[in-house]
Amino acid sequence: MSTTLCLDFGNTRLKLALFREGTLEEIIFLKQHALEHLEEILNRYQPRYSILSSVIEHEAAIEELLKKRTAFHRLSNQSQLGLTIPVGKPETMGADRIAVAAAAVHRFPHQNNLAITLGTCITYNFINSRHQFLGGSISPGMEMRFRSMHEYTAKLPLVKGDWNVPLIGYDTATNLQSGVVLGMAKEIEGIIEIYESRYGNFNALLTGGDLPILLPHLKKEIFADPELIFKGLYAISTVNHA
Repeated sequence: MSTTLCLDFGNTRLKLALFREGTLEEIIFLKQHALEHLEEILNRYQPRYSILSSVIEHEAAIEELLKKRTAFHRLSNQSQLGLTIPVGKPETMGADRIAVAAAAVHRFPHQNNLAITLGTCITYNFINSRHQFLGGSISPGMEMRFRSMHEYTAKLPLVKGDWNVPLIGYDTATNLQSGVVLGMAKEIEGIIEIYESRYGNFNALLTGGDLPILLPHLKKEIFADPELIFKGLYAISTVNHA
């Protein structure tokens, strides 16, 4: 049975998904000593293939280990993607954005797609019906918004997001939560409306760690999938390991 490790190294967490014959079976967050933990995972699951999407400077030894133990592919704009990136500098497009774009094309081929990720930043990634990844926009993510209000003021506390926020905050914490969570929801819906006005029929896809907090506040019809980036990585892996 063919097993593939899909690794996503983001600004906040290092995580991976285990696929067996195309089915996502398990998601694992790497521990502080990532190299040792990864070796344990390789020993346990004996994957045949691996693919890495990374937006950080990770240990070079991680890639060396993956090359030694698996058929390894490092995602970049040079990978076979099932889409093109006709922008001025395609090499500057983040691997995580490429992965969700590929997932959108795989899920809704030959359609206009706006794939939105909720991570350290919110990224809006537009892929047209000709499978051209044209770019999009980037804005601050939830934790960044909370942290900036705390760090750039003298007295505002650092709070966390919560889906169950009031419209009218009744203390400092709920005022901050209402502003960030509801503000992000309206930003996302507003961006979707702009794309709707320009492109008409298209799909909006949403993924990322803050999905459970934001989704209850979105009224637009959205295809929500917390594992979209991993499914995109797996789709790319199958092409590049063929």
